[in-house]
Amino acid sequence: MTLSSVGASGKVALARALARIEQAPDSDEVVDLLSEAYAAPVAHVVGMTGPPGVGKSTLMNALIRSWRADGRRVACIAVDPSSRRSGGALLGDRTRLSTDPEDQGIFVRSMAARDRLGGLAGLTVSAMVLMRALYDVVLIETVGVGQSETEVVGVADTVLFCVQPGSGDSLQFMKAGIAEIPHVVVVTKADMGAAARRARADVKGALSLAEEPAGWSIPVLMVAAMEQRGVDELVAAIDAHAAYLSEGGRLASERQAQAGAWLIEAVRERFGREGVRRAGDLRLAADDSPFRRLAELAQRL
Repeated sequence: MTLSSVGASGKVALARALARIEQAPDSDEVVDLLSEAYAAPVAHVVGMTGPPGVGKSTLMNALIRSWRADGRRVACIAVDPSSRRSGGALLGDRTRLSTDPEDQGIFVRSMAARDRLGGLAGLTVSAMVLMRALYDVVLIETVGVGQSETEVVGVADTVLFCVQPGSGDSLQFMKAGIAEIPHVVVVTKADMGAAARRARADVKGALSLAEEPAGWSIPVLMVAAMEQRGVDELVAAIDAHAAYLSEGGRLASERQAQAGAWLIEAVRERFGREGVRRAGDLRLAADDSPFRRLAELAQRL
């Protein structure tokens, strides 16, 4: 199983590769595949978060439609709440996305959050790295943000935060720590008129109190995804942020920092804080694979 063989064999091969990653994450076959994919990124990774019911799945549909119309290949990871009985994804975004199953340019994978509080599933990073090497865009939808579900910041290149009209004032936005999460804010259900404009003003007020990244001003956009209104502007904002990251090595630097943070957290999850201490220096060099380092540490610890 190599990156080229998975890419050449279409969606069925990718689904099998993801199953293999979940079953045997430390096998030589999986470590080699993920290390190869990690060294050959292609896609821009977009994370989408926001409270349940805000319309993330509807917005996913609209973005996929726009990207596919532009000829871009899209992979989606939809993280759902877990079933208490089976542990599987409770909602399953594949039932909510109106995508063509025959379209080889779109791949959707639902994942169960299980007992994780960060809004992502345990397999999310590995799946993202593999998809990132095979598609033009990877879109990750979190299980829904409260005050702790912010792990997507450590996975995505561009984070969209979705807000719906009538969801609160700027004080509530600051309380939830929203200003620390997004690169782009989307006010969904913009067809609600005055309520949507008020939500946009509230978010702008909250963001004005936060420190923005140097050289990047966080846009707050109005989108009515059901009508495909404002979607082109959102895609343009995502592309603008991708261009911003490409300047001065920002993207490579941020991805390396994300990989290093993932490695530390993976060691902590498996071996506890004592394992992190015994592991020693976990910093990654530019050409290091976090998956290979984790497999080596698993043998040593």
